[in-house]
Amino acid sequence: MSSRKGCLMLLLAFLPAWATPASDDPPRFGRAPTAAEIALWDIDVRPDGTGLPHGRGTVAHGLEVYTTNCVFCHGEGGQGGIKDRLAGGLGTLATAKPIKTVGSYWPYATTLYDYIRRAMPYQAPGSLSDDDYYALSAYLLHINGLLPADGALDQDSLPKVQMPNRNGFVPEPEFRHITNARQKAANKH
Repeated sequence: MSSRKGCLMLLLAFLPAWATPASDDPPRFGRAPTAAEIALWDIDVRPDGTGLPHGRGTVAHGLEVYTTNCVFCHGEGGQGGIKDRLAGGLGTLATAKPIKTVGSYWPYATTLYDYIRRAMPYQAPGSLSDDDYYALSAYLLHINGLLPADGALDQDSLPKVQMPNRNGFVPEPEFRHITNARQKAANKH
């Protein structure tokens, strides 16, 4: 028997097993996550502060956290590092050379907290405590002139910080009213 014919015979012999489902049950992979497992990933913070955890951090402690975890990439005082500049740039967004920093570009202090808690420090995202992330946010706001040296932040005070560019994100007219399939389905009920 030729090898081509042998392969064809083998294929035809196993075809019914591939073509017929083993049972009527859908395949099941893994298990449903527990509420505690979902809570570990449910850490988003909205611009209005919804989702902020309990905790508190000061500018002074933020400097310590920054020096230990951030200065190598972002430089002393949030400038001069190998990564994004974090301080300065106020009033430059409408110029030919805008400088996008926490103080000049970021629209909400709450989403700053959310971003650094999810993505920083670079080598170990999410590895700091909630208090450390509040402190780091306080320090970054301080070096941008938005919080005094003796300032502190928590889940109540952070949403009240008015960022200079809060009203700078204005959608184009065609994007001001967006609907999606879920909104349309919800409106039918």
